Amino acid sequence: MNDALPLLKLQARMTGAPESDHPQPGRRIEGNPRRDTWNRIDTDLGASRLYCGVWRCEPGHWRIEMGPREHELFTVLTGRCRVHREDGSCEAAGPGEAIFIPAGFRGSFEVLETVTKTYAIVSPPA
Repeated sequence: MNDALPLLKLQARMTGAPESDHPQPGRRIEGNPRRDTWNRIDTDLGASRLYCGVWRCEPGHWRIEMGPREHELFTVLTGRCRVHREDGSCEAAGPGEAIFIPAGFRGSFEVLETVTKTYAIVSPPA
């Protein structure tokens, strides 16, 4: 356990400037949504790395791929989204609901209403 990590409160209205981007052109299915990220934890766990923070995104839809050892758990604070599997099925989430995306997942992420979510991602060290 890493005692150097701070006790952290995440909320829908984060302070400070986010890192902003858009889905890569080759991954876009619909729209070109702005994605804002407030990454508050970026720490080495030995065999993996932990990223944790708040993410906000405008409506849009794009393809996603998780790395072979990359996992994400997110909880929607505001808005609505869907995570689509390659077989066409999907999981939807709204405020207070969480989705776990396993390592190796391939599919797409769709934001139906501007979404704000907290996230924790565990992946191999960079």
